[in-house]
Amino acid sequence: MNIVTMILALLCGVALFLYGMQLMGDGLKSVAGNQLETFLYRMTNNPVKGVLLGAGVTSVIQSSSATTVMVIGFVNSGMMKLHQAIGIVMGANIGTSITGWVLCLSYIGGSAGIASLFSSATISAVAAIAGILLRMLSKRSVQKNIGNIMMGFAILMVGMQMMSGAVSPLKQSPVFMEAMTMFSNPVLGMLVGIVMTAILQSASAAIGVLQALSVTGALSFAAAYPIILGIGVGAACPVMLSAIGANKNGKRTALVYLFVNLIGMILCGGVFYAAKAVMHFSFMNVSVNPVIIAAVNSAYRIITAIALFPFIGKVEQLVLAIVRDSQEDLEDLEDNADFDLLEERLLTLPALALGQSSRVIVGMSRKVRKNVGRSLNLIHEYSDKKYEKVQRKENLIDKYESKIGDYLIRLSKQQMTSQQTRQAVMDLRVIGDLERIGDYASNIARVMKQTQEENIHLSDEGMKDLNVIIEAEREMVNSTVRSYQESDLGTAMTMKPLAAAITYLCEILKNRHIGRLSRGECDMQQGAVFNELLNSFERIASHCVAITGAVRREFEENPDFHMHSVKARELTQQEYQKLYDDFLKKYDVVSGQDRPLSVEDEAVS
Repeated sequence: MNIVTMILALLCGVALFLYGMQLMGDGLKSVAGNQLETFLYRMTNNPVKGVLLGAGVTSVIQSSSATTVMVIGFVNSGMMKLHQAIGIVMGANIGTSITGWVLCLSYIGGSAGIASLFSSATISAVAAIAGILLRMLSKRSVQKNIGNIMMGFAILMVGMQMMSGAVSPLKQSPVFMEAMTMFSNPVLGMLVGIVMTAILQSASAAIGVLQALSVTGALSFAAAYPIILGIGVGAACPVMLSAIGANKNGKRTALVYLFVNLIGMILCGGVFYAAKAVMHFSFMNVSVNPVIIAAVNSAYRIITAIALFPFIGKVEQLVLAIVRDSQEDLEDLEDNADFDLLEERLLTLPALALGQSSRVIVGMSRKVRKNVGRSLNLIHEYSDKKYEKVQRKENLIDKYESKIGDYLIRLSKQQMTSQQTRQAVMDLRVIGDLERIGDYASNIARVMKQTQEENIHLSDEGMKDLNVIIEAEREMVNSTVRSYQESDLGTAMTMKPLAAAITYLCEILKNRHIGRLSRGECDMQQGAVFNELLNSFERIASHCVAITGAVRREFEENPDFHMHSVKARELTQQEYQKLYDDFLKKYDVVSGQDRPLSVEDEAVS
């Protein structure tokens, strides 16, 4: 076998190994459904559980990189704290060493009799046959996924056998034997492990190649040990790449993976070679086999986790010191923190994704409430700086609608229950109403900017009327946002009569203003400003009723939600009339005039 054929055979074996490992891991995840991710997220309230869960999940999906990428998604979304992620990353390093023990099965041999039944060739054949039968004959998805697991295992074993077969002729090559002794240099060996793993993008594959090389008998412990240490650091490459689009906490989690392995390499390498200099270990030149490599790999990762476990807090401080928040980041933190909750890695978990989107909608409602308040303040005290802030926050509100809407639309393409689908549709309506309220707040600010530029001044009587309706508008928006944030049905049910009162008051104020125009107390420019402000107030009230309608529907579909004492029902005519009259008394601009006979207002019903 020439060198070109040997390299191609080795690479083919690596390709089959990687494909088999991916097929096996995907099958295991499909059988478990979303339970692995959900379990990992919910059961990390202390570091010990984090380490155990990280090890368990990684041993199932056969990839510490995949586990860490999953954790980056949780940290990036704000669902998991950085210190929780550190324990999982340590556990993931332990879990990935299980693959090395699985690969030892490919070196089981048996020439005759019962021993032949346990050979790697027999095990692979049985797994392949069973897997393909399950894939072809089963109708249930679970059985098909089990077939994928068995097929993946068989392909993985064939890949290992191909790698071993490709390098087996090297045992007779003096050049290869001499080259392997070069790796006995610790620094060179670690570099080889780092580079090899970075190229293969898999610590398990790198260990598999090392186990294949060990079959030649040319790989001594002195050469294998530093390569194993370097493999852990090289496995950080795909993790670091996955963090490119993450926020700073996501990047910090990726650095944790790198630092855990880097510190482990320095610690285990430093202690071992210091002890070797004193004790002169006699086993350094002993040839290793696949079992020894698997054992050393597992021991190294377990020792690293045990040694670093008491210093989880220090590791967190280290990555926080390296990835710092700039002054600009701190200023933008409040405005953009909510968007990190819309983590696309959670789209396959509709329950969690809907919970995250609801948290972001609550954040959007707070921004809307504050911006309405800013715009109303401009009526009394205008400044260009405050106007620009209103418009800047309006752009942020538009960004909320765009991001949440896109997230919910993508989520709707996933398989969801009917209740989850209704929730997604209702959330889309709510963000639309919130965005429209933001638009009207922006419009109020633009109207006040116009009054400044054109030197328009409202009459004292007009401002007095506006002050009353402004206070009613503040209550409308504040109560709406509070009822949505707290799922407060009692407050939500009072919004329709308040909105009807605001609509009626706006009509009264418009009529009053017409009277002032007819008496020459105001001009047409003042009238246009006055009417534009009142129209914006009416439309804001209408959208507030739509938002609180979502709260009412939530209770109608789930009456036990939050166990409120108020039942999900419409107000009786008497209750509605009383609330309506109370609001008119509270915001009294119609003293001495007849109260309206109708309590219903079509604009807000």
